[in-house]
Amino acid sequence: MKPHNFLLFLLFAGLTLPLSGYSQTTSADKQLNNATLQEVIDFALTNKPGVKQSLIDEEIGERDIKSALSGWLPQINANGTYNNNLKQQVNTLTTNGQTSFLTLGTRHTSSVILQADQQFLNAGLIQASKAAKFYRQQYKQNTENNKITTVVDVSKAYYDILTSREQLNIINENIARLEKQLKDASAQYDVGLVDKTDYQRAQISLNNSRADKKRTDELLKYKYAYLKELIGYSPEAPFTLNLAGTNMEAGILLDTTQQTAYTNRVEYRLLQTQKQLQHLNTSYNKWTYLPTISGFANYSFNYLNNNFSNLYDNSYPGSVIGLKLSMPIFLGTKRTQEIRKSELQERRIDLDLVNTRNQINTQYEQSMATYKANLNDWKTSKSNVDISRQVYNTIKLQYDEGIKTYLDLMTSETDLRTAQLNYLNSLYSLLSAKLDVQQALGTITVNQ
Repeated sequence: MKPHNFLLFLLFAGLTLPLSGYSQTTSADKQLNNATLQEVIDFALTNKPGVKQSLIDEEIGERDIKSALSGWLPQINANGTYNNNLKQQVNTLTTNGQTSFLTLGTRHTSSVILQADQQFLNAGLIQASKAAKFYRQQYKQNTENNKITTVVDVSKAYYDILTSREQLNIINENIARLEKQLKDASAQYDVGLVDKTDYQRAQISLNNSRADKKRTDELLKYKYAYLKELIGYSPEAPFTLNLAGTNMEAGILLDTTQQTAYTNRVEYRLLQTQKQLQHLNTSYNKWTYLPTISGFANYSFNYLNNNFSNLYDNSYPGSVIGLKLSMPIFLGTKRTQEIRKSELQERRIDLDLVNTRNQINTQYEQSMATYKANLNDWKTSKSNVDISRQVYNTIKLQYDEGIKTYLDLMTSETDLRTAQLNYLNSLYSLLSAKLDVQQALGTITVNQ
């Protein structure tokens, strides 16, 4: 290829490659419209910055492993030197009683050396080879832990939004009832059947409900923004959830007879991996008593001349191969101290495992107790909603017949609204508690 054609090719490639990159659509550009909980979770596991960082950490760790293991491959180096012997060494030579002075070497010397080194026995490389699989395992466990936390946080945020939407529905129903009651009280007041207080009480209740609606609407905006942050979604992109088709009660039940299995918890498995790595570190410090054996081969081009301009006219090559054995005999007890230190660190990790088992057990007991208490609260609040609705309907009929006062009607209406909101809050608390129990049991799984 001619030079100018090659330059044109490079220019064309430089212009087209960036454009081809922009034409690709990444998963982060995907928009969530009418998304279900599972779709939101799947998006978070792909696009959340924290999850992405964990995956990048896996790649960085893989590069570290390959970098450490590359020491087993031949290491080839090239070195070049040039020396100007300003003062050359002079030696004496005596022949037949006559002493003469000889100048050794030449004024200008230069050399180019190519050398290959190969490790055959090296404690550090042995450790790197044995530890590679445990480091890979550790990076994957860190990613798994991050994903599990993401699933729990995203699920709770989704249920929180769903609860707020149901609260809005209840408030809207309450506002509709209060508007009708205000209209009825106003009509009765106009014809002189009731005094002004019934009308004023209806207005106060209606104003309070409208204020509740405004507060819930504003908080809902924040909850949507928080969910976007959790899943790594663009704040400016449109975002809607499929809340109508979600039955919050469908997933509240949990098998309360399950027992904790410590190895199901990724945090516990991470500590086990750390212990294995620390045990390898102890072994490494013992392996340092072994010699280091390596081989080498080199080829050199040597140049000698008293005139710099003629230095590289002639080459005097040389070559050598050999083995090198290095064995540190006494390092001031450093190796012994490092072995003892690493053994102590192993014992410390053993205590971390004991402490983590205790923490997992406590976390499980706490989350299970909270779940059972919230389950009872949910059942109670659900029953209260039915009773409150019956009471309200009865008092409403009695009020319309003039048997009950408007204050009785307002009290029953307030009780009904409170029972409905308490039911929603207890349902959200129950779902959150269930997620906490599943996290404590280690039964929340993510695709690796």
